[in-house]
Amino acid sequence: MSKRVAILQSSYIPWKGYFDLIRKVDEFIFYDDAQYTKRDWRNRNQIKTKDGLLWLSIPVEVKGKFTQAIKDVSIVDPSWSTQHFKSIAGAYAKAPRFQEYRGVLEELYRGATSTRLSEVNRRFVEGLARILGIGTKLSWSMDYELPEGRVERLVALCKQAGATSYLSGPAAKDYIEQDAGLFAEAGIEVGYIDYSNYPEYPQLHPPFEHHVSVIDLILNAGPEALPS
Repeated sequence: MSKRVAILQSSYIPWKGYFDLIRKVDEFIFYDDAQYTKRDWRNRNQIKTKDGLLWLSIPVEVKGKFTQAIKDVSIVDPSWSTQHFKSIAGAYAKAPRFQEYRGVLEELYRGATSTRLSEVNRRFVEGLARILGIGTKLSWSMDYELPEGRVERLVALCKQAGATSYLSGPAAKDYIEQDAGLFAEAGIEVGYIDYSNYPEYPQLHPPFEHHVSVIDLILNAGPEALPS
């Protein structure tokens, strides 16, 4: 039987493309053994407001921890979740689907009490995936044995998960292609998701912006608007 796997670092309330990738595979592995990167999507994302794009950032401990893995990153201020939901409620109060999904989003934020960034990210990805009707199996890279080497790790994760094919984001193509033979030797086909040509949907506060949290799509157009 065929099985398609994707492997990607966890992100906070990711954009629609992240969930498009999850939906296209049989198992999605959060690669949180990877090194945490500052000013990235691990602990922050954007929403649209009447005043433009707004960053929602989870405050994390990074001072002196330059090589820490994502799974080890700690949240330092528990008030962040209340502040973020207030910002979302203020920005999307007039969105067509806000009242429909307000309760489930508020519960996601109220229950986001973990001090581990990885656990908070997974909570939101799981919750938003349910709203979007995505039932893909989600797992941790920590559940598997990891060898040394960037591509070697991807191959090992795919093999242990029983994958016959690996679906990657386009940004990883250059370094994967350098060691593509490792996938071929393991009998694993490699493919790349195409994030281009996503359709626009009715969105508050033009001009239209694709690269915002999927919460924007849900509250403006509903889960059925996720790209197919």
